[in-house]
Amino acid sequence: MRLTRSRFRLAVSLFATATVAATAALAGTAPAQAAAGCRVAYAVTSQWPGGFGASVDLTNLGDPLTSWRLTWSFSAGQVIDQLWNGTMTQSAGRVTVTNAGWNGNLGSGASTQFGFGASWNNSSNPVPVDFALNGVPCTGRTTSPTAPPTTTPPTTTPPTTVPPTTAPPTTAPPTTVPPTTVPPTTAPPASGALDQTSTVGRVKAVGTSAQYTWPGIYFEGRFRGTGVGIVLNDSQNDYVVQIDGATVATLVTPGRTTYWVRNLTNAEHTVRLVKRTESPWAAGEFGGLVAASGGAILTRPAPRSRQIEFIGDSWTAGYGNMSTTRDCNSNGGVTRNSNADVTFGALTAQSLNADYQLIAWSGLGMVRNYNGGGTDNFRTYYETDLQALWNSTTWQNPGTWKPQLVVVGLGINDFSTALNPGERWATIDQLAADYRTAYLAFLDKLRSRYGADTFIVLTYPDLSPTTALASSVQQIVQTRVSRGDTRIRSLYYDDNALGLDKLGCDWHPSRRDDQLLAGALTRFVNTLPLTW
Repeated sequence: MRLTRSRFRLAVSLFATATVAATAALAGTAPAQAAAGCRVAYAVTSQWPGGFGASVDLTNLGDPLTSWRLTWSFSAGQVIDQLWNGTMTQSAGRVTVTNAGWNGNLGSGASTQFGFGASWNNSSNPVPVDFALNGVPCTGRTTSPTAPPTTTPPTTTPPTTVPPTTAPPTTAPPTTVPPTTVPPTTAPPASGALDQTSTVGRVKAVGTSAQYTWPGIYFEGRFRGTGVGIVLNDSQNDYVVQIDGATVATLVTPGRTTYWVRNLTNAEHTVRLVKRTESPWAAGEFGGLVAASGGAILTRPAPRSRQIEFIGDSWTAGYGNMSTTRDCNSNGGVTRNSNADVTFGALTAQSLNADYQLIAWSGLGMVRNYNGGGTDNFRTYYETDLQALWNSTTWQNPGTWKPQLVVVGLGINDFSTALNPGERWATIDQLAADYRTAYLAFLDKLRSRYGADTFIVLTYPDLSPTTALASSVQQIVQTRVSRGDTRIRSLYYDDNALGLDKLGCDWHPSRRDDQLLAGALTRFVNTLPLTW
């Protein structure tokens, strides 16, 4: 049997940090003779083979600015792939970041933050050099304004430097969340996004908008009229838009926009917005709904009584499931070929008329990530609201998320690749022992969160030639049952019996496979004595 492969993506907290103080007269932005200065805090927040994530905090120490441009140079060949909360250009090692539409105004002492994902050479990732704000090098002090001359200036040579009038700051830059509300292109919604729509996903309210990172997050709303606008601010993710249950659009990295669905029958309609893709280091943002002229946004739909939580890795997230070829280099890549809305989890929940969460991250395992990479694992991030984003915190369950069923699929990344020299396990048996211990502790956490009545199903696929995953999951269930936990089961996905083709990117389940997996899981769930 073929080994299942998963893409490795891992965050390593605070690999490196650096703070740079900046000051100078800001030519072209601040008025002549204006006080000027800034502080930059640069932090590598995560790093993995071939890539890293970083955050940049910019604090204006001088007079107010209405726009800004921050430049720096990479010295080891780093290349930025994506950036949020600003606009980026890069030429060789020289990087220029300008403000987004909403964060250009920086008052005295005000801060803004942006972040990015980038590649590196796996050897050296030094802190950037020569930060400059609006073209002026950073020196670490704030200059003060001087009154313009009212008489002929003296002929003596002026001083070549200006002594600072204040001491350089000694405290870290503020860490408040930057304003991230979306200025809609039409009249704003009557109320916030979370007031207008129903969602059970892990979202963070920011003003009237909602931010999120986990795959498959969805928002459901109702409106009356001939059209609806969907307010978005997201240059990283892809979305599905559905009206009355039918898909009407796929939005590819829509950016800051209000997407309109028009020319509908003048009646009551439902609208559903779904995040198709993964973005552990970049938050999407939904700003709400806007009714077409003459229409209205109606009361949001009631939540469903059934709830299912799916916990897993790339299989659960829908990694490359829309592809019909395992090599996705020539057909748009993994992200363009991923759709969390047609994963086996989403399809199972929809067939059972249940609300659901997909708490999944490609490449992460219970104790060991794909090919042994990194030190953090899935358990590091399970409880977070925005995964590895710089302002992520523990998700606060509003009290409405009480799943009657939790389906866990973790272990493919732990066991699908051979152990490498230098890993902390010398044998597969040692790895399996750690896996079982960690899994049992994770199940204790789930029981504590959701209570004794929630059914938990541990799934595992064919992972020949090793039997370590299968035997470990079976032992875990037996151990739990021996301790009195009667609402736990295991489910084996047999490749041959199900007829999986694994034509998704990098040997992952295809869309057809997801349908087959959903059928198997739904049939199994229907045998459980669930109290919905």
